[in-house]
Amino acid sequence: MITLKSSEDLAKMRVACNVLKLVHQELRAMIKPGITGVELDKRAAEIIRQHQCEPNFKGLYGFPATICVSINDVLVHGIPNNTPLKNGDLVSIDAGCAYQGFNSDGAFTMIVGEPLSELHHQLVEVTKNALDQAIAILKPGVRIGDIGHVIQEYVEGNGFFLPQEFTGHGIGKELHEDPHIPNVGEPHTGLRLQAGMTICIEPMVQIGTAKIKMLSDGWTPVSVNGLPSAHFEHTILITETGHEVLT
Repeated sequence: MITLKSSEDLAKMRVACNVLKLVHQELRAMIKPGITGVELDKRAAEIIRQHQCEPNFKGLYGFPATICVSINDVLVHGIPNNTPLKNGDLVSIDAGCAYQGFNSDGAFTMIVGEPLSELHHQLVEVTKNALDQAIAILKPGVRIGDIGHVIQEYVEGNGFFLPQEFTGHGIGKELHEDPHIPNVGEPHTGLRLQAGMTICIEPMVQIGTAKIKMLSDGWTPVSVNGLPSAHFEHTILITETGHEVLT
């Protein structure tokens, strides 16, 4: 079921999204060689609770941490651990929080220290740009297939690959609401966006293959070729005249 948000709902979502922006800002500054995912997770939890919000990832479907820390070939849902990050690692942070029952969600990827290859830099830039290009078309009447088509055309046109097992989604009282928003699509197909909808768009991009395999922990999808991936995500409001990026 699609839910359109009231001004009161949006006021709460904006609080959660503003706190998430603080989390992302601080974690970006902390990500250097030697830092661990557990340290990043602990700091994210501190910031969220200091601002009267709740971690919305922890415990969701049984997930054990406040944030996802996905390193190198881990596509998404990486569980933070005590392994120090190394120069050249690609680390994706997916995080969210809730304020008075309303959720935020967002992700970014960055390279620890200096990139080991120009291809890794291109991967991060293409994934970020794909999200930006998809956001640019958002307004009432745009269809879900249009969003996926923009992402797919840009990513595949730059020689990268999109696993299709994971998608964007609606967001509000639940972290994951209808509609599903795939990263591939046919233009002029699917549900039409309406003012008052809040959605998350999140391209996840790999080098050389769209295929993934799941690790034995049941959480962690990795690229079958062992090469790095990247992930960016924003929470976005559809307005009467266009859109507003909340995160």
